[in-house]
Amino acid sequence: MAKETKSKPVLSKAEGWNGFSLRPRKEMPDGLWMRCPGCEHMLYKKSVEKNLNVCPECNHHFRIGAATRIKYLTDEDSFQQILSDLTTTDPLGFKFRGTTYKQRLKADEKKSGEKEAMLIGKAFIKGRGVILAVMEPNFLMGSMGFVVGEKLCVAVDQALEESLPLVVVSCSGGARMHEGVVSLGQMAKTSAVLAKFDEAKGLFISVLTDPTTGGVTASFAMLGDVIIAEPGALIGFAGPRTIAETIKMELPEGFQTSEFMLEHGFVDMIVHRKDLRSEIARLIDYCQK
Repeated sequence: MAKETKSKPVLSKAEGWNGFSLRPRKEMPDGLWMRCPGCEHMLYKKSVEKNLNVCPECNHHFRIGAATRIKYLTDEDSFQQILSDLTTTDPLGFKFRGTTYKQRLKADEKKSGEKEAMLIGKAFIKGRGVILAVMEPNFLMGSMGFVVGEKLCVAVDQALEESLPLVVVSCSGGARMHEGVVSLGQMAKTSAVLAKFDEAKGLFISVLTDPTTGGVTASFAMLGDVIIAEPGALIGFAGPRTIAETIKMELPEGFQTSEFMLEHGFVDMIVHRKDLRSEIARLIDYCQK
């Protein structure tokens, strides 16, 4: 009797040999995953956003835009923006590497969805009324030009008029080189109006996020009655590399981080993003404002 043999199944060309499919694989949608610069873990983006844009593995605080910051910080739908249409001019006719200042302004407005590097307005934080100013890192790296200086001054005047605490969230690369001395003049201007606010016994809470540098650090960011920093934020005037090359010395470990600044008395406290609302509300109550 002849031995019965089993025939191999016929595979289509698309299915391939040995069970491996030759059909094109579905591409992974872009933007689902992100790498944490702190611990280098690959993170599911929606999980990070749910965690207030803080890495669930190492607590690295990612930079966030002004609108997102306001959403996290204020009571729902309580923010009433002031001077939303105020825009800058081009006093120097500035050009850099073939790009004009006006072109850069348009590009960054499209990228950030904002007209300038600071949003100001009235809001409530856990039921406490405040005048709030928040910097936008996606607009020329939160740099301070004429409009940022003017908006901050208006926010201070509004806080004086309504006897409300002033809360400023800084995230900036410093003074805006595109406006030259006009930008540098905002350092003195903002410092002067805050001195006026201090004389009137107003409460100014300054929140420093990554990064807070240059002319912003050298003016309003460090003039708060209480200075709060987010964990791991870069805070300083010149960058660490520039300082190291200038003084020809090796800098201490963690130089210019929030933790270094707290240890050396430049900030009052470090607060995790999830606790920032509660801490600001507590400070307002403590200062009876």
